[in-house]
Amino acid sequence: MSVWSRIVTLAARAFDPEADPPAPSAECAPDPNDVGFTAAVIGLAAKMAKADGLVSESEIAAAAHVFRPPPGEEAAFRRAFLIARQTVLGYESYARQIGRKYRARPCLLEDVLDGLFHIAAADGVVGAAEIAYLARVAELFGFSDLEFRRIKATNLGPDRDDPYAVLGLLPGATLEEARRAWRRLAAENHPDRMASRGAPPEFVAIAAQKTAAINAAWTLVREELSTPVAVD
Repeated sequence: MSVWSRIVTLAARAFDPEADPPAPSAECAPDPNDVGFTAAVIGLAAKMAKADGLVSESEIAAAAHVFRPPPGEEAAFRRAFLIARQTVLGYESYARQIGRKYRARPCLLEDVLDGLFHIAAADGVVGAAEIAYLARVAELFGFSDLEFRRIKATNLGPDRDDPYAVLGLLPGATLEEARRAWRRLAAENHPDRMASRGAPPEFVAIAAQKTAAINAAWTLVREELSTPVAVD
């Protein structure tokens, strides 16, 4: 049973006191009977769908796919989702509540973010407002900017100008992994190598530009990974 199925089980129990109890808590699952978590996640999902100004049917369907309401409960889930969208005044309190309670279960918090990304992408476009929403939720969950970049890259693909993407890595790579990638790419794209192969001057110039971008990316990643992380 996925974490989302467990969430729906909790929600169903909130509506039906005679429902079977949820599965025991696991490392990446919310605590049993934590209906507050259920309400908070549904609220975050509803606000995620609303972040770009309009809740589409595709986003509602995506939320249902993520939450996986039990057979026969689809209509009830839809009503709960739409009510949450209408009555949630702000998402930050929900995100703080979840982040504080489950800080020691980052896999659960990442599951929530993955679900929100899925809803954001349901209409085919993830806009700046949705990215800003997701970044703020991640911050309130306790994720660093680097961790959010990794989660975003695994859901949407890395930004082309992200230095990790230039090196062919996902944010979260180690310094040694980045160094190996830099050395390999710098060797493969060095303009002298292109010239020695008899490539036209235009290709040599392109190789020089690529090498400069690769070296610049390595410098940024090296500085980022070499900087000690401040502890609150």
